Amino acid sequence: MRFLKETLLMGSVASILAAPAYAQDRSEGRAITVQPYIEVSQILSAEITPGDEVVTFTQVAAGVDLNAQGRNSGASVSVRYERNIGYGDAVDTDTVSGVARGYIAVVPQALNLEAGALASRTRVDGGGAVSPNPLVSEDATSQTYALYAGPTLATNIGAVDLTANARVGYNRFETDDAVVNANGDPVDIFDDSVSYSGQVRAGTRPGDVLPVGLAVTAGGYQEDISNLDQRVRDLYVRGDVTIPVSPSLAFVGGAGYEDVEVSSRDALRDANGDPIVGTDGRLVTDSASPRIVAFDVDGLLWDVGVLWRPSSRTSLSASVGERYGSTTYYGSFTYVPNERSALGISVYDGVTGLGGALNNSLASLSSDFTAQRNPVSGDFGGLVSGGEGAGVVGTLGSVRSAAFRGRGVSASYQRQIGQLTAALGAGYDRRTFIAAAGTALEAVDGLTDESYYLTGSLSRQLGRSATLQTNAYINWFQAGDANGDLTAFGASAAYNQSLTDRLSARAALAVDYFDSDFSAEDFATATALLGLRYDF
Repeated sequence: MRFLKETLLMGSVASILAAPAYAQDRSEGRAITVQPYIEVSQILSAEITPGDEVVTFTQVAAGVDLNAQGRNSGASVSVRYERNIGYGDAVDTDTVSGVARGYIAVVPQALNLEAGALASRTRVDGGGAVSPNPLVSEDATSQTYALYAGPTLATNIGAVDLTANARVGYNRFETDDAVVNANGDPVDIFDDSVSYSGQVRAGTRPGDVLPVGLAVTAGGYQEDISNLDQRVRDLYVRGDVTIPVSPSLAFVGGAGYEDVEVSSRDALRDANGDPIVGTDGRLVTDSASPRIVAFDVDGLLWDVGVLWRPSSRTSLSASVGERYGSTTYYGSFTYVPNERSALGISVYDGVTGLGGALNNSLASLSSDFTAQRNPVSGDFGGLVSGGEGAGVVGTLGSVRSAAFRGRGVSASYQRQIGQLTAALGAGYDRRTFIAAAGTALEAVDGLTDESYYLTGSLSRQLGRSATLQTNAYINWFQAGDANGDLTAFGASAAYNQSLTDRLSARAALAVDYFDSDFSAEDFATATALLGLRYDF
């Protein structure tokens, strides 16, 4: 699990990294900004390929954007409900999308309560999820929901720093129709899961008690996946040492014990012994079957690495070691040269399910951001920008139900030049699936799906009453089996002009392309929008 990996690393070097490069100065209170709004627009969508159909919609939307940053609390929320009313052959659609992340200090400087939530829309073919074309028919898209909450503690007992956190999360992936692969066979798509995590760490800083820093950490993670009653469980205890080499450089290392297990039940079988598939395309769990272990690692974990922080604006951490029975790599790099730009890179490795991966991305999100939305569809594509830099949350890639070992890298960059603001997110994710022999998921054991994504936003203030914004995205998904590959990319531009203090007019254009191995033809559309927005 990515968040456990990063917490273990950062905990062992807390004396060198007194504050993360993205740490927010909350010493002064900030005003609360709440912006509810309604929008009414007319949309025309033209198919470029393979046909030439033209459809029109009336779009009605309502939403709210909130940003509140205070001395002992902080939160950002962007939520939107949208209904597209089609004419002629156009299909009516309803969409709820949004993202929220915040915290409140129960005990200032010591105990916080954190929470986050996500709702987004995506298109699924053969086990891979990519950004949907705007206004694609409702039966071709899926809805993702994720939320988590839990307390964090940071205090000290004498020279010993004590930190702890706990988290409970819920995740759901809704599809109206069964998803099939290139051969017409159903793919078992993730349904929902509940995850639990917790960690306690006690440590001393170099020079406080000994010339080196010492720490002991214990924690665990569990995710219960509804598909075939899968369970991912990871328990560990470890000790860490921080050896300063210079004021900006330290060697770090740790070793301990881990117990990692992935298990499930089998599917119900028919008279021929074949797994039974429900109407939603998912395997039907045999609740009476015994729990079958698919992955079991019990023994030593260790890693060594370096921590470099030449200034408060630059930090690098990198470690290599052994976990889950094989070599592991993870680390992070942040560079914030000034208030106008920020770069963040993270390398991760962990065993989890799709729900756990969503919760981890939510928890790593800043509580001070602005959500970037598609100006035509209104969808939240995962990219945010804000006071602590850009970030990406909710990218799915593979949506198979099986637990997996996920490795990859994610990066984000934000830059402000005068009235121009740019945000960019990119990443690569590789998932190797884990399933028990003899079960209905046996065929995916060892299978590897890969996904790549690139998303960006560019906005500029034009005078006092107008703004121009452009967005672009590219998604690639490469399946490890005959399910095939997916490619989606698109770009959009929007112009907003204030008519009064509360009323504004907007115009937008978007072009989107979708290529799937499940279809002999590619799909490309161009969409135009004219509308009005009223801010309360």
